[in-house]
Amino acid sequence: MPKSQDTRQQMLAAATKAFSEKGFYGTSIAAITQDLPYTKQALLHHFGSKEKLYGEVLAGISNTMIENINAVRMDFDKPQLALQEFFIRFYRYTQTQRVETYLLMRELMDNKQRADASQVWYLKPFVELLADMFIQAIDTQTDEANALAAIYQLLGAVNYFAISEATLTNMLGEEQFSRMRNHFESELRQLVRARLDCATASPFAGKQT
Repeated sequence: MPKSQDTRQQMLAAATKAFSEKGFYGTSIAAITQDLPYTKQALLHHFGSKEKLYGEVLAGISNTMIENINAVRMDFDKPQLALQEFFIRFYRYTQTQRVETYLLMRELMDNKQRADASQVWYLKPFVELLADMFIQAIDTQTDEANALAAIYQLLGAVNYFAISEATLTNMLGEEQFSRMRNHFESELRQLVRARLDCATASPFAGKQT
């Protein structure tokens, strides 16, 4: 990897961690560079502004999610199975990529201040593609808003569990939480299937608004 590219990756990793911990407004350029061998000026040279840096971090997460969607579509012929597998892989991603998961949670679900001011939504292509995947997975036509509501419920279920590990471990104990985590994937598969069945049977299926 060229040195300049390696530098950018180090800066992006540090920015992802900082943004995940304190959000966009709570993070300063100084905070991002405090543990890096680079100055604030060097970071701004590479990215231009905090806003552009944040956008590149989010775009990277969005692109990873889109790649995962495309991968399950290649691996599974049936859209229903592809959708289930995406959420299983997404859950596993949240278990290994904690920093990115916290940032994704902030951007999608805990972001009123930035939402009121934002002009660019870097996660929108991922969310829309996942909604399209949901539409393809049910047997009847459905309103796009219905699909968006469904996938947001599923994303929320995975994210909520992912960020609750410390609380649940202390509240329930390590042994009980471990048993709970062992059941999560099978419960998630059932939840995706149930949501697909519900959308297929919904009186709103086939209606466009």
